[in-house]
Amino acid sequence: MKFSQMLIPTLREAPSDAEAVSHKLMLRAGFVRQLAAGLYIYLPLGLRVINKINRILREEMDAIGAQEISMPVMHPAEIWQTTGRWYEIGAEMFRLKDRTDRDMCLGMTHEEIMTWLASREIRSYRDLPQVWYQIQTKLRDEARPKSGILRTREFHMKDSYSFDADEEALDINYNAHAKAYHRIFERCGLKFYQVESDTGMMGGAAAHEFMASSQAGEDDIVLCDKCGYAANVEVAKSKPSDSGNTVWDFEEIHTPQKRTVKEVSNFLKAVPASFIKSLLMISDDKPVLVLVRGDQDLHEKKLSKIIGKFRAAGKDEILSILGVEAGFIGPAGHKVRMLADPSLKDGTYIGGANKSDYHVKGLKAGVHFNPEWHDLHTAKEGDRCVNCDNVLRIEKAIEIGNIFKLGTKYSLPLKAVYLDSNGNEKPIIMGSYGIGPARIAAAAVEQNNDKDGIIWPRSIAPFDVELIPLNVDDAKTIEVTEMIHKGLVAEKMEVLIDDRNERPGVKFKDADLIGIPVQVVIGEKGLREGLVEIKDRKTKQAEKIAVGDATRKIILLAH
Repeated sequence: MKFSQMLIPTLREAPSDAEAVSHKLMLRAGFVRQLAAGLYIYLPLGLRVINKINRILREEMDAIGAQEISMPVMHPAEIWQTTGRWYEIGAEMFRLKDRTDRDMCLGMTHEEIMTWLASREIRSYRDLPQVWYQIQTKLRDEARPKSGILRTREFHMKDSYSFDADEEALDINYNAHAKAYHRIFERCGLKFYQVESDTGMMGGAAAHEFMASSQAGEDDIVLCDKCGYAANVEVAKSKPSDSGNTVWDFEEIHTPQKRTVKEVSNFLKAVPASFIKSLLMISDDKPVLVLVRGDQDLHEKKLSKIIGKFRAAGKDEILSILGVEAGFIGPAGHKVRMLADPSLKDGTYIGGANKSDYHVKGLKAGVHFNPEWHDLHTAKEGDRCVNCDNVLRIEKAIEIGNIFKLGTKYSLPLKAVYLDSNGNEKPIIMGSYGIGPARIAAAAVEQNNDKDGIIWPRSIAPFDVELIPLNVDDAKTIEVTEMIHKGLVAEKMEVLIDDRNERPGVKFKDADLIGIPVQVVIGEKGLREGLVEIKDRKTKQAEKIAVGDATRKIILLAH
């Protein structure tokens, strides 16, 4: 393929609103262009990368016995209404009416549609197991589309769905997908982690995410380098570091106008870990008092799984319900439901005295308060692993895939059932498994770049080799370029020839920006000595090779 015949509109500078490295470089290198917020056009180089990724996806899905199908992008509302997600999902869903005034939506995902199909095509245990997948357009009306192709409103996804007779069979398909995902991401050249995650709007019994390390990531993952524990911070468990507090006798202390942990800890010269934060929440109009250690943050998702939807009580509500001014709430003496994080089980603490301008030293669980114990804190850097007590660390990461054990969440409402060997009707047990090809591409750029541009992993690079003839008017240069090109193509290599009549500096800058793994420089000076220069884009190591040996050397380097 000739550079002059392709649409490769490179830019010297990225637009000012581009923040993520992958966004900047994919715009500058001419891989994508933005049509509107969250809507991107994939130019020839970008589409070649996506197609390479999709090929890997298909190969690995086919290898575990998955069968490719294609589902519509537009769905009738009644299927989503039957599962309840039509009402649970808010403004993120694109909704419309057809000309007959029938409610429709644009698919964010395809659990409902796949289950609808299964309910009509699977009859007997003899039809199971089944695994179906597609690579299809999805649409989600993101409130804040950003970071280029990482968070968009229209995107492609490989989503697969398993249909099994029981939980044991689901485990087999779930583990098969997990192993396939490991192979996919390894083949795409990514550094990644499989982490425990929240089931979210998908629902089900269990879920894992696959996360690629990147400062552009919107997720925090909690990692233990000793035992391998890995979890999204949304579900991560940890043991907070020792509070280090003093053992206090019970004592009331005057703390005039000191309300927050920071204010009181400074006033009393005590560390925040010595405190109890008492937070009044309102759940379904019922008050719940929530206790966490002073140096810890309340994890709202963990709390919502216990008490459902909730909100923080206002100052007037606190006074009305507890008879205490906000800022001086303590854990003792209240008749409302009380939840506490296990980090407060041992030791003595400082907390509100339940009267204005006073706190109490020496509060002790089991003596002064008797709560329900639940994991309520947000894991943070420096906490300890619940499995091996090693210090945890936190990385930012991009979600590139997820797997869910759906169970019967969709098969029950949509009546996807089968007859077992005894003729009894049972619900199909399901799993759902997604991968974002564009997120793989963006993560690859985030993890593989330098000051000069992209460094594509070889497996998903738009081309294997770029030939750079420095003088396109020189007959010998063109002869050698065409000879090398012919030899590479014969070996099934994909080759880009920069045939433009541009200065060498321009060609070198564009080659580094685009990031094709192997660059071959063909210049008059080298040819006078019978040599061409072969450069590895990643290591930047260059080697001069005899023209006759060039093709063989390039093939070895490209593989």
